[in-house]
Amino acid sequence: MSEEPRNTRHASARERRVGTQIRRDVMQLILDRRLPPGAPLPTEAELMESLGVSRNSVREALKALQALDIVEIRHGYGTYVGQASLTPLVDGLTFRTLARVTDDHAALTEILQVREVLEEGLIHRVAGGIDDAELARLESIVGRMEEAARAGEAFPDLDREFHETLYETLGNALVPQLLAAFWHVFHRVAKARGWTRDPAPAVTACRHRDILTALREHDVPGAQRAMSRHFRGIDARSFPADQAASGPPAPIGQAERARPRDCGMIRREGPGSGQEALGVK
Repeated sequence: MSEEPRNTRHASARERRVGTQIRRDVMQLILDRRLPPGAPLPTEAELMESLGVSRNSVREALKALQALDIVEIRHGYGTYVGQASLTPLVDGLTFRTLARVTDDHAALTEILQVREVLEEGLIHRVAGGIDDAELARLESIVGRMEEAARAGEAFPDLDREFHETLYETLGNALVPQLLAAFWHVFHRVAKARGWTRDPAPAVTACRHRDILTALREHDVPGAQRAMSRHFRGIDARSFPADQAASGPPAPIGQAERARPRDCGMIRREGPGSGQEALGVK
């Protein structure tokens, strides 16, 4: 029997090991030289000499690192340090979810659960020390949510703005990137499956009003409960148990959109109190 297949497998394994080592060496070079995003990397010839590898090996390694946003190849100009964004994570999670063709509802629920745990912990840090200026910004966003809800319109951009604004004061650059990553995965998968709108915008607006009310009172446990209720409501409204297997939920009527049955804080006690009714008596 010919030894060629076995030899080919061994050669491929060696090439993979070499490629992995070159990628690690390039990343270590970036770290050792403290190169910031956008900084130029050594030329291919310089990398070949310093790493002792072929031009083809260098090029393959740089292509792999570009897929991870660790380097950026600008054809005709050179190679630069990338942004090291979470785009590869978004792409990987999106593919992972869509690949579960028999149970993408469960896969999306897992993403929501991870984000729920993340935000429950984050809001614990925010709720005790949020100031009036930050509350005013959140009030403006929730007010626009409520206006959209009265018109029966979904407001995904406002939803995202609320959550990003909420955690700005933490000063943690990774937080908005992680939130955006989970946001993009959820909406990319929802769009691919045809789940393109919030079936109950009035309820979504009320959930955010509940979160804001707890924040105004600096009620940390209450804010965490409101956040958890919000996320579990997303799952329940988007994928009812009797419809999860059949795709997106059926359209609902205008009256149902305007009458969120299980919202907590929906009543305005006076001008500027932040408790605006959504047409619920």
